[in-house]
Amino acid sequence: MTQTRTQDHLPADEASDEFQWLEDIHGDEAITWVREHNDRTDAQLLTDEYTALEGRVLGVMDSADRIPLVNKRGDWYYNFWRDQSHPRGLWRRTSWAQYQARTPEWQVLLDIDELSKEEDLSWVWSGASMLRPATGSEYRSAMVALSAEGGDAVTYREFDLSTQVFVPAGFILPAAKTRLSWRDADTLYVGTDLGAGSMTASSYPSQCRILHRGQSLAELAGTAPYFQVPEDHLSGAVSHDRTPGFERDVASDVIDFFRSRTYLRQDNEWVHIDVPEDVNVSLHRQWLLLRPQTDWELEGTIHPAGSLLVTELTAFLSGSRQLRTVFVPDVHTALQSWSWSSNFLLLNLLQDVSAAVTVLDPAAGWAARDLAGCPPLHSGEAFAVDDEDPVCGDDYWLLVSGFLTPTTLLRGTLSADGSADGTAVGSATAAVGSATAATRAGKRAALVRQAPSFFNADDLEVQQHFAESADGTRIPYFQVGRRDLVLDGANPTLLSGYGGFEVSRTPAYSGALGRTWLERRTVLSGVERGGVYVLANIRGGGEYGPLWHRSALQENRHKAYEDFAAVARDLMARGVTSRSHLGCSGGSNGGLLVGNMLTGYPELFGAISCGVPLLDMRRYTKLSAGASWVAEYGDPDVPAQWEFIRTFSPYHLLRQGVDYPPVFLWTATSDDRVGPVQARKMAARMEAMGIPGVWFHEALEGGHAGASNNRQAARLHTASHEFLWRHLAG
Repeated sequence: MTQTRTQDHLPADEASDEFQWLEDIHGDEAITWVREHNDRTDAQLLTDEYTALEGRVLGVMDSADRIPLVNKRGDWYYNFWRDQSHPRGLWRRTSWAQYQARTPEWQVLLDIDELSKEEDLSWVWSGASMLRPATGSEYRSAMVALSAEGGDAVTYREFDLSTQVFVPAGFILPAAKTRLSWRDADTLYVGTDLGAGSMTASSYPSQCRILHRGQSLAELAGTAPYFQVPEDHLSGAVSHDRTPGFERDVASDVIDFFRSRTYLRQDNEWVHIDVPEDVNVSLHRQWLLLRPQTDWELEGTIHPAGSLLVTELTAFLSGSRQLRTVFVPDVHTALQSWSWSSNFLLLNLLQDVSAAVTVLDPAAGWAARDLAGCPPLHSGEAFAVDDEDPVCGDDYWLLVSGFLTPTTLLRGTLSADGSADGTAVGSATAAVGSATAATRAGKRAALVRQAPSFFNADDLEVQQHFAESADGTRIPYFQVGRRDLVLDGANPTLLSGYGGFEVSRTPAYSGALGRTWLERRTVLSGVERGGVYVLANIRGGGEYGPLWHRSALQENRHKAYEDFAAVARDLMARGVTSRSHLGCSGGSNGGLLVGNMLTGYPELFGAISCGVPLLDMRRYTKLSAGASWVAEYGDPDVPAQWEFIRTFSPYHLLRQGVDYPPVFLWTATSDDRVGPVQARKMAARMEAMGIPGVWFHEALEGGHAGASNNRQAARLHTASHEFLWRHLAG
């Protein structure tokens, strides 16, 4: 089939596309092409050594010693868990006393494997939305989200937590990219696919309606929208806040990834919270929090991009613009997220990509103090256990991880004088979370759980370096490798990055990475070597706040790619690796990143792994959810914007006569976010041009993650790293 579809020369018109037929995602001809390529890749990939390695990765993912992270609702701690016996997973819960036990006893609420067998459908767990009960009552109602084969479109079904069954004749919403919120036990706010006009061009809801118990979707479609946004916006939704004393409806008009408007329902009207569209809005009880993405001048005061401002909501709605600044970024420090306990606000920060946590006390004039527990070159996040609990409302979780430090979960308590808000202190390479670690006040935080070590890290170390990009900007990157690394350019090195949507890439422990890369050994130039892993914190991400992100938007996209190339060159200049031993990998926007390494910097890399990628930037807005990313990349249908987009569209940058490195393109049929067609078309065009070394694999389920269970995830991870190892390590 491939031979009948190829052409000797690429079309002169970039807008034409000889492989557009592969965009028929489930078409017989396209699926036949996919299966042929999967078989070809399997024939190259599957060896006894590979199978054994994949089994070791699956052992990590199925390990009973992983930390079962939980969400507290009422008296119960909820968790979703996959393992060898339950590949699709268990939704379960336990008590706090049991959770602290080495082997907790879990109450299983829903067995997704059994449900899939009973209903003969490949269900994938996508979460649950619980109805907050009246004060003093137990949680009972939940809307469970299940995806067919792992896509973003989900089916919602009402579940009774007390009887542990789906509610007979309860709420059911068929598969769509639905947004919903409980108003009360018999009412939902629902945005879903009800036909023409109900969804945006980005494939998300544009309208929200009020669904009453017993009402059919046909009847719902005949009602007037409660809230709606234009179809060229990204999405619209309504949520109901049931916090006692602060009950309210909040609507969001998400214009694009970086602009939105927030509304409150007052006197049967939607009242706009009057801030610029690029100011993030967050409500918590009486407080209004605002985070500008660009410098915001308000009444003569400039509030820097990435700062955090707070005021009382009622005062702001009455016209007051007296805002208190509770965080200001600097050249090293950026705010990543925040979380409210009953009486305190926790700020999660990055300081040159190392985690730090600050505690703010509103009752003490927003006095700030540091929360100990995040060592250098580690990630860490503090968040409330349950801010609504009358007993433990100021308890917090602290989750700490490092490249060589297994993930650790601690639980502490915040207090006004700081005497109880301590956490463990550890070194960058030692285990975090000793139960005897002291705080400034001499008290201890409780070590709840620590994951085991899944690979031998005794001879490994973590370093941070800075490369200089083309415009002189310093780009941080982490390097993980042997302490006795020989700097002769012959070490097999894997460079990873993302660089988009203000997403930060931070240190994290991965037993799978350890087994497939860091602890593997080869002999090159007479020296035994291990794999080196490098994480680049390039522009387009959020490591230094919104300005770091915005500096690589649209016409400046090339800066992200220059940053990544600068890290590659710095690794070579320092003697860590060389072109024949340097590979890179990335997924989604990271797939676009490494796709641009393939076409723009082929001289730097010996092999490339490109997953669930954007690659055809001429047609990306017409594929899956692509229209939602115009704010990031630009609109290719606007001629002036296509002029800069075409410079980072790998599908259009392929040229004859270039020495391209081997590439592994992998994707999933059920990915309804980016979609599989871009990877398909890239592989087909490269083959048509006679470019050697093109591997392609498409998982037939798994959604944008490419995997809907641990076995599929182990397969993708191992295949990607095995491909790179074979080409870089000999």
